[in-house]
Amino acid sequence: MPMYFLLNAANNPLSLEKWEALFKDWRLFAEGLLTTLEISVGALALAVVLGLLFGVMGTAKNSVFRGISRVYVEFFQNTPLLIQIFFVYNGLPLLGIVMSVPLIGILCVGIYHGAYISEVIRSGIQSIPRGQEEAALSQGFTATQTMREIILPQAWRIVLPPFTNQVVSLIKNTSMVAIITGVDIMYVANSWSGYNLYYAPAFIAAGALYFILCFPLTTLASRMEIKNKEAY
Repeated sequence: MPMYFLLNAANNPLSLEKWEALFKDWRLFAEGLLTTLEISVGALALAVVLGLLFGVMGTAKNSVFRGISRVYVEFFQNTPLLIQIFFVYNGLPLLGIVMSVPLIGILCVGIYHGAYISEVIRSGIQSIPRGQEEAALSQGFTATQTMREIILPQAWRIVLPPFTNQVVSLIKNTSMVAIITGVDIMYVANSWSGYNLYYAPAFIAAGALYFILCFPLTTLASRMEIKNKEAY
């Protein structure tokens, strides 16, 4: 059967007519991409702050700090992100707390991935020989100075590949915000295809946009992991 006929068949999910409609409304998908980037950047900034804080607390000598870190990590790692988003979106307004959907996405995705990043940072810190900390303290460094100037710079090289993988997961998990009309890539694809029933082009385009965002990061993570193995 001629390719032209296949591309133009009315019941073909990939017909040219449907792709033309997609490209005609490219601004909608561009806006969805920008919203996804906005939520991703905000959530990543929050996740890094929380991950660093609770990661360091997880290696503290104080058992209270370690306990607080474990509670945070175990709670958010063992409850679905979707439930957390629903709770914030539907539950907090009952307490008089109303937030915009992008802000809810930033908070929920950031807090959720902060738990995973904290574990990455904790394992990186614990991989540094304990003797380095003891030597720094014996030379007059405070505990904070030791962590900031000696331990974390070395741990960063170790945690960078798994940290990059977490960034990729964070970007993909922003798609959960579509459930609460987040106007991100996934929401735009779902609403646009639901309006005109052109599902295949919409979700192929959505998948391509996520791929464009994530593939460079996964490639970077793989290269860094190889370099780390070669270094050792």
